[in-house]
Amino acid sequence: MKYVFVCIFFCFSIAGVAQDHGFPFGQVTYRDLDIKNYDKDTSAVAVVLNEFGEAYIDSGNDNNLLLEYHVKIKILNKAGTDQANFEIPLRKSNGKEEVIKNVQASSYNYENGVMKEAKLDTKNIFKEERSKYWNLSKFAIPNARVGSVIDVKYTLESPFIYNFRTWTFQGEIPKVKSEYWATIPGNYIYSISLRGFLQLSRNESELVRDCFSPGGGNTAECARSMWVVKDVPAFVEEEYMTASSNFISSINFELSEIRYFDGRKNKITKEWKDVEQELKADNKFGIQLKRGKDIVDGKVDQLIIGETNPLVKAKKIYDFIRFWYRWNDVYGAYSEFGIKKAFDTKIGNVGDINLSLIAALKYAELDVEPLLLSTRRNGLVTELFPILSDFNYVVAKVNIGDKVYLLDATDDFVSFGLLPERCLNGKGRVFGAKESYWYDIKPTEKEKTLSIINLVLDSLDVMRGTIQYSFI
Repeated sequence: MKYVFVCIFFCFSIAGVAQDHGFPFGQVTYRDLDIKNYDKDTSAVAVVLNEFGEAYIDSGNDNNLLLEYHVKIKILNKAGTDQANFEIPLRKSNGKEEVIKNVQASSYNYENGVMKEAKLDTKNIFKEERSKYWNLSKFAIPNARVGSVIDVKYTLESPFIYNFRTWTFQGEIPKVKSEYWATIPGNYIYSISLRGFLQLSRNESELVRDCFSPGGGNTAECARSMWVVKDVPAFVEEEYMTASSNFISSINFELSEIRYFDGRKNKITKEWKDVEQELKADNKFGIQLKRGKDIVDGKVDQLIIGETNPLVKAKKIYDFIRFWYRWNDVYGAYSEFGIKKAFDTKIGNVGDINLSLIAALKYAELDVEPLLLSTRRNGLVTELFPILSDFNYVVAKVNIGDKVYLLDATDDFVSFGLLPERCLNGKGRVFGAKESYWYDIKPTEKEKTLSIINLVLDSLDVMRGTIQYSFI
């Protein structure tokens, strides 16, 4: 895999404003309609004829992050009609949420030899609540069928400027051209990474003067970066592949510093020693570990009374926590409800359950440390500098003698010392008593399945009986 890291400090001497700026909505040609297949990928079910995105921070209103997105797609066969169904993830947190606005969407088809447009009625745009942290904006392009060209344009407004919009050049269908512009005020310092194997056909930057006016008479210059990739192949996920984000060609941003107009600086990208102190004082992490021992200590006393073997102690505590809780299928490196509430209700997210486990093991005077990791579907973590948002899971690392055991109590069918497959993804960060360090997460045993089949052939030549699977 090829990674190219670029840090922007906004010291550009290039001035002026770029001339080419996306492409007009609704300019579908008869040539577009006449396309029967894509010669660079004859198996393609559809192809993106053009794609453009521009992200910038709004000078007015609440200084939100705006992404203007525009795509034109040709549907080549029946399987490609799924491209007319749009589901746009919208993040929400702490009473704030992203919204979709200014939606324009149409399909274009031949009817009696003449091009006809079918427009999306904005009343048919729906918002679905997917989880505590995500909504979906959903709509379907009308009259989309084999041979159609669909044209879609919208603006996504986000209050979460810390997460400047990632752009993925690749998708499940090929693209003739994919272009992204990012206009970033000089007082927001981002680390920018280009991930993947595709070569950029355009990689330019320019200075835009007085582009950001947040109020109070303050103005800032901006760095505008422009990236283009042409003839983009479809991204095909292979069996046993980890998160596609580890391999797919994309532009990624991480906010490292904010420079305020009064001269103050807020360094977002910190050193690990700073992160360690923050986690210890975090009400949903370090504080929960301190509170946890007062909640589970009575149960632990009963479990390990008279037991001196540390491995036996650890196994008893692990089994108790594993069967006490019901996992709510929510990932998280932090406690969602707080250990006390989760313990009382016997329900919790990954953080609730495994922080309870760590607290119980600590109370039993075992050498245990929390290990933060990123699941396979979430992607690999950045090792160059601390990015806590990379982590979405926490497990217990128990050190007994010269052996290390990694424990996850969310799954009733995972034995002591084994992690679910979702956790086997590169390295995790262990937060020890004195300092943190990286730890390679490797499978210790092969997955085994025991099948017991008990079948009887009856007089009607029908097999009846039971089949039992055990995961060991």
